[in-house]
Amino acid sequence: MASLIYRRYGGSLQVDIPSFDVLVEAIRIPETQWIATACPLEGLSCDPRLLTLMDADGNGRIRVAEVRAAVDWAARQLKDRRGADAASDVLALDALSEEARPLRGAAEMILRTLKATDAGRISLAQVRESEKALRESGQNGDGIIAPAHLPEHLRPLAQALMASFPALTNRAGQAGVDATLVKRFREERAALLAHREKQGSAFVWGDVSLETAKRVRDVAPLLDAYFVQCRLVAAQPEAAASLRLRAERVEGALGDVAALGKAAGDLPVAPPDASGVLEWSRLLRGPAYEALEAFRTDVATPMTGDSQRLSDSAWRALAAKADGVLAWQAQLEASPVRKLMDTLPSVSDADLDALDAASAADLALKPTLDAINELERLVLYQRWLLLFTNNFISMPSLYMPKRSALVERGTLILGGRKYTLSVLVTNRAAHSALTSLGTTCILYVQVAPKDGTPGYEVAVPVTSGRSTELAVGKRGVFYDVAGVESDAIVTQVVRQPVSLWEAMTMPFTRIGAFITKKVEGLASAGEKTFDTTLEQGYTNATNAPAPAAGAAPAAAAAPAGGGLAGIVAAGGLAAAALGSSFAFIMTQVKSLTLVDLISAATLIAIVVMAPAGLLGWLKLRRRNLALLLEGSGWALNDRLMLTPELSSLVTRRPKLPANARVDRMDMVRSALARQQQDDEAEGTSGWTKLAITLAVIFVLLWQVRIPLLTWFCHAGWLSQDTCLAVLPSQPEPAPAAVAPAAAPAKAP
Repeated sequence: MASLIYRRYGGSLQVDIPSFDVLVEAIRIPETQWIATACPLEGLSCDPRLLTLMDADGNGRIRVAEVRAAVDWAARQLKDRRGADAASDVLALDALSEEARPLRGAAEMILRTLKATDAGRISLAQVRESEKALRESGQNGDGIIAPAHLPEHLRPLAQALMASFPALTNRAGQAGVDATLVKRFREERAALLAHREKQGSAFVWGDVSLETAKRVRDVAPLLDAYFVQCRLVAAQPEAAASLRLRAERVEGALGDVAALGKAAGDLPVAPPDASGVLEWSRLLRGPAYEALEAFRTDVATPMTGDSQRLSDSAWRALAAKADGVLAWQAQLEASPVRKLMDTLPSVSDADLDALDAASAADLALKPTLDAINELERLVLYQRWLLLFTNNFISMPSLYMPKRSALVERGTLILGGRKYTLSVLVTNRAAHSALTSLGTTCILYVQVAPKDGTPGYEVAVPVTSGRSTELAVGKRGVFYDVAGVESDAIVTQVVRQPVSLWEAMTMPFTRIGAFITKKVEGLASAGEKTFDTTLEQGYTNATNAPAPAAGAAPAAAAAPAGGGLAGIVAAGGLAAAALGSSFAFIMTQVKSLTLVDLISAATLIAIVVMAPAGLLGWLKLRRRNLALLLEGSGWALNDRLMLTPELSSLVTRRPKLPANARVDRMDMVRSALARQQQDDEAEGTSGWTKLAITLAVIFVLLWQVRIPLLTWFCHAGWLSQDTCLAVLPSQPEPAPAAVAPAAAPAKAP
């Protein structure tokens, strides 16, 4: 008995399964110690036939019991398990146990049929090639023979049988016939021929029996109702009055053709006679009058010999004969071989026996073909079962850089980074609803193969870089596990911090985005206000009436409340407000030293970044790949933590080649310099730029002149007379200016 060793992968304790012998013991551990307890058939990078064979109940999922059954069966068939350890798709016949004797016989038959040079080994390709050849030759082992694989003279009969009964499909997907179908044909043929012998007794009216019976059936509801009404009148004569229409109903239907027709249809076809006789001359001209007249002429008179009346007994005899004809016809139409009624006598029993023999010969191959199917199962289990269980009972491949897990779909190249882990997503809405509960940044990417095959969607975890660089619509390239290149486009981003630095700087990013949004909003509102003011001023100027000559001086003296003057005034107020704010900031900063400034900035950064960094650190520690797999249909027992080491493997930025050298010169800058030498200089001259610069500086200084001059006076940089001249009020004298004024008085 092999001993089990448990190892830790990313904080998860998993059983180590290095060989098939260890696997036989590993499947006995409790289900709670398995990493997965169920998985879907989709999204695994292995032979799909393996998954179909393992899915014993056909529900589209593989569970613990099915994995155990597969391992136990393979262990009983293999006495030498070195091929399973090597994951080989070539089975050595000497490795088969005594229980696998039928599989060995099937393998030897295949090798003889293919005339293989090595009679001691059989590959998966050879098994499938032989099975395909048997299927194409019509040998399926299920007894269903397609017409194409029958002798030429039997094909029309087989096709006739297939057209008469529900289709049967063999293992190759071809429609055909089998012994059961032939037996049913014999029974139905005998029944139909016997039924045909009864036609003479049923068709009492000769060749017109069927048509006459249909005519009787058509008027049966009318005449049955009439003769019942006759019995009612015979039993209760006063009931005849109740069978007439009431006067108020007739009056209400006047003017309404549809209502009148319905009322007439409720009347008896003729006045009921207590003797149970229908006098054809007394037929009422209701909706059924024409049909009954035609029935009297074509059916009743020729069949009863009485053109004046039809008695209750004569009608019942007529209806009984019609029912017999119709019943015979219904039984005929219910026969599945009725279309072959004319050719049934010509079908020979020898041809039917030949079909039975062909079906029996195919059924005789069933044990051999079943053994071939089981042989394919065993070769697939030898090739994949150990690898599959290392991605089901344990999942070390997710954490090992040199391995690829079966759940991986390929590699994404996007934004200068390489994302090595991706899983198939069949329902993005359900998948993203689950992964959004976690702390891992997830990309949903639509993969579009270049060969025109249907695309698919994958989920890709992002573990380095910046999530802000990823957006919906960003394009990249996807390489599947086979190395096939496809186009890729991001369809959704579940945004979470990717690194500690991003988590710490995320508040500043949000503040910057908020400020940018507000500034853009204010700028947009200012532009709209400016445009509205200009439009209003222009409208007022163009629509204002011309003033009288005597009133011109008064009008000129009145200040304008809007227009260009209002805009200039508003601009001046805004500039003054900005200047005052700048001066206040300068006044506060003036009292701080450089050390104070650095300390304040550091304290602000710590206050903002420390909580965000702590929260981001906790999120990064809780990143769990289990949500990624559970969203794709996996049932997992344990967390698959995304450790820092694994994070560096999942998302990478490959280094430059070892022999590469970086040229620091910017080629674009040198190219622009050469281009500018050939182009004529355009734009503003140097003197103009200097004048504009000086004007801007003057305007800014002018707006803050009062705070600056006040500060200069308090600092003693300006004399008291100058301060009195330039400031609107007397500033408080500085202490440094009083001391020099008293010194000359003590000199003598």
